[in-house]
Amino acid sequence: MELGAAGPGVERHAAAVADAACELADAATGSTWSAGAVEDAVDAIDTLTEALAALGPEAAGTLAAVPAATAVLRRLLAGLPEDVAVMPAPRQGRPRRRGLGPGWKGMGASR
Repeated sequence: MELGAAGPGVERHAAAVADAACELADAATGSTWSAGAVEDAVDAIDTLTEALAALGPEAAGTLAAVPAATAVLRRLLAGLPEDVAVMPAPRQGRPRRRGLGPGWKGMGASR
């Protein structure tokens, strides 16, 4: 797969996502997750999967199993039996944007 130059903001946003993912992985353990945090993380995985699948058919094929895996996480989070599928609502256009909650100061803010 050959890639050209990144579009405006793509490298900056990708770097911010990678940094945030590393910070989350460092902060999270099996006992520190809340239902809302899991839902947010799974939404992020789905959104990133969609964005990367836009690279082309090979990327989309490689990532095809991810929505099924995140659906299983959603089912587990909801406490539903194994035979009940939980899928996110199909997206129309741009992904839904949410605020980052109280206290968010941005990636570059000192703590």
